Amino acid sequence: MKTRKLHKLIGLVLVLPMLGWTITGIVFFVKPGYQGAFEQLSIKNYPLSQSLTITPQENWQEVKVVKTILGDHLLVKANNKSAHLEPVSLLAKPEPTPLQFKTLLNDAFSQNEARYGEIEHVNGLSVQTSTGVEVTLDWNSLRLSQKGQDTQLINLLYQVHYLQWTPYKGLNQVLGIFGLVLLISLTLLGVRIYFKPGA
Repeated sequence: MKTRKLHKLIGLVLVLPMLGWTITGIVFFVKPGYQGAFEQLSIKNYPLSQSLTITPQENWQEVKVVKTILGDHLLVKANNKSAHLEPVSLLAKPEPTPLQFKTLLNDAFSQNEARYGEIEHVNGLSVQTSTGVEVTLDWNSLRLSQKGQDTQLINLLYQVHYLQWTPYKGLNQVLGIFGLVLLISLTLLGVRIYFKPGA
């Protein structure tokens, strides 16, 4: 097959990937809506109202005492695992009731009510809000994570950009490498055609 024909064939094969790379590349450069989509939602902390004397255990690697609208919390990391304890008894702090969970989240939502709206559904330690945002609480570390439709859209754009077009990781890697090989081949063939117009 002549160089020009091969160049045209590879160019046709790369039309969709190139369009995907270009459009998603522009989005990644401008980053519209990123601030809300990947906002780090934090639980609201308050000044401690009383001093607590805590004797760290030998296997504790990190120790932190915080106060939220639900009261005092002792957060420790032991054996590289997070644990949520009662500051006085050092026993595992029970998960919040649905009402306590809502109270904790509404307090956090007050920092950006426009994004989170109101809680509509509660499922364990996860909620769905009136604005379509899903918020999940990791009780052991007392951390929140959130994702909305904008988050899912941007994640989808990343999948398009990196040729993650199938649910199979191995196949996606093959597609990515194949796409790069074709792109390099297209470039080399273009250079060859430039220096050898009759090729």
